[in-house]
Amino acid sequence: MKKTLLAVTALAVMAFGSACGAGQDLPGDPAGEELVVVGMSQVGAESDWRVANSESMKAVFTEENGYRLLFEDARQKQENQITAIRRFIQQQVDYIVLMPISETGWDSVLQEAREAGIPVILVDRMVDVEDESLYVAHIGSDFWREGEAAVDWIAGTYPDRGTPVRIVHIQGTLGSTAQLGRTAALVEAAEAHESWELLAQLDGDFTQAKAYEVMTEYLERLPAGYEIDVVYCENDNEAFGAIQALEEGGYICGSGGVDVITFDATRNALTECMKGRISLAVECNPLLGPLVEETIQALEAGQTPERHRYAEERTFTPDQLTEAFIAGRTY
Repeated sequence: MKKTLLAVTALAVMAFGSACGAGQDLPGDPAGEELVVVGMSQVGAESDWRVANSESMKAVFTEENGYRLLFEDARQKQENQITAIRRFIQQQVDYIVLMPISETGWDSVLQEAREAGIPVILVDRMVDVEDESLYVAHIGSDFWREGEAAVDWIAGTYPDRGTPVRIVHIQGTLGSTAQLGRTAALVEAAEAHESWELLAQLDGDFTQAKAYEVMTEYLERLPAGYEIDVVYCENDNEAFGAIQALEEGGYICGSGGVDVITFDATRNALTECMKGRISLAVECNPLLGPLVEETIQALEAGQTPERHRYAEERTFTPDQLTEAFIAGRTY
């Protein structure tokens, strides 16, 4: 499924000035003709997780490994992703790797990719399409199970005690698979526990700045000294913003104060967890590049890859962490 790169290189120079590796081979370079061309549309660089995910992809899909990677940063706009996919189709790439911003709105452009004979591999998040054959595989995390791990921790930490468990929920990018799964787990658990009180659901958009903004505004509306038990943040960067807002508002984060829950468990979050400011970090593994390559290699060999592949993940509490463990973390 390797295609001639002369046309690809010429178009990449014009359309992908920031593309990883685009336009580096001279026209007619025979080595370039053996490369597998991968067009990749990434959500953006909104979080530490996303940066680590992009670095994992770029480390795998190198010319030394037999690939030409055309990497596009969508800057958190779906229209940019759709435009990038159509360019990849024009360039006749071998594979399209898509990290979809939201689940809906993909039917038409993925149909165009299929008509062009280009397999689409979803990474991290899912898409909601009428015809699931529009993509060949999904590689990422089970976000509902991540959320279930977090709510199980809340249930164990706050057994029925006759007083409310007051929870503030900071959601990720609305409509994304991670947001939908993690939100569903919390909402279902809140409905099942009479003592749980979901005080607010705030839109943090998976960014530290937005989480700080919405949490600060929320706290300003509360009576002085109002009790909050748990802040459920749907990624690490939201947790950082929430902690800053809480501490500026006079709250203590951690044991004896507000239990902050986060998802992703990047190195910085684990450091804050070890210090006790984050009570629970639920891992979401961003190092998906090798799994994506395994899928492409299966397709290259004419095999049918696994439809869904989930990365191995775990949870962390302050007592489980050491400086040595965190130092050995690759993200």
